Amino acid sequence: MYEQLEKSAVRLQELEQLLGSDEQITDRQAYNKLAKELSDLRPTVALYREYNDLLKEISELEGVLAQKHDREFVELAHAELESLAQKKTELEQKLDKILAGEDKDAGRDCMVEIRQGTGGDEAGLFAADLYRMYSKYADNKGWTIEPMYSSVNEAGGIKEIVFSVKGKDSFRCLKFESGVHRVQRVPTTEAQGRIHTSTATVAVLVEPEEVDLVIEPKDLRIDTYRSSGPGGQHMQKTDSAVRITHLPTGTVVACQDERSQIKNKAKAMRVLRARILEAKIETEAKRMSSARKTQIGTGDRSEKIRTYNYPDRRVTDHRINYTSHQLEGILEGQMDELFDALLKAEAEKKREAASAKGAER
Repeated sequence: MYEQLEKSAVRLQELEQLLGSDEQITDRQAYNKLAKELSDLRPTVALYREYNDLLKEISELEGVLAQKHDREFVELAHAELESLAQKKTELEQKLDKILAGEDKDAGRDCMVEIRQGTGGDEAGLFAADLYRMYSKYADNKGWTIEPMYSSVNEAGGIKEIVFSVKGKDSFRCLKFESGVHRVQRVPTTEAQGRIHTSTATVAVLVEPEEVDLVIEPKDLRIDTYRSSGPGGQHMQKTDSAVRITHLPTGTVVACQDERSQIKNKAKAMRVLRARILEAKIETEAKRMSSARKTQIGTGDRSEKIRTYNYPDRRVTDHRINYTSHQLEGILEGQMDELFDALLKAEAEKKREAASAKGAER
């Protein structure tokens, strides 16, 4: 039943022996890759070993029970078997989720990028509303938000903002937000009271760990320049802004929010790592078409995922045909009901994919 998990257990032993041997791998990139694989396998194999130990315990208790006829012992043994059977069911459910392809990054921290789309200044104001919505939701969940980079338009809206989100299950929930968000409302600048449609794009990236991605210094071009911003006593007199280009991929990240060049460089590197890792994950997901079938439209920045309609006080998620008339509440960060619906739909798609895979066998 769990042949793949048995293979994982064997692979874990191989990795432990390889990384713990005296002749450790000298190639740092190769070593980090194997260490990452080991780290990913450990929780799954630990669960599988616990399951096998439980099966052995049940078998031994059933064997003893077959030989004993003492009434009191039999009653105790049956009660114990009932408890073990319940635990066995729970473990099987967890293992089934793993085999169905449960997102191994679900518990990770993440980065969110919001950019104004079509609609001019109104699109920038909508982007600012989305940033406020996510900030409110993060506050409700006890998460921590750290702005990495931001750019505003003349109307006080956001051209682009990048921020990190740290906290339990932050990526698990926010991963659904990648795509085009559309707003339908009367802009404050509209004298005729006509409803306009504007958009903003959102991308949610996994916050990379050291072992996820190795970036060689020789592959980077780092430029410094003077930050733009308010004048007077706040005028930057040093080249504290940083622009980093990853030469192999052409990925460019700039950061000027901090007054320290060192801090700007550190933030820019975090964003750069996240973007490169996202591109690698997306390429791999497209190559493995079966993995795409279990996604609820996550990852594609060009896909229209949700509409916020102000006249009807309505929010519609087009991927799962979910509609709520609690527009104000959602914009205030009350998004649990929406995310629960998305998580439920994702789980259903994974079950369908797992069933189809099993039928093919």
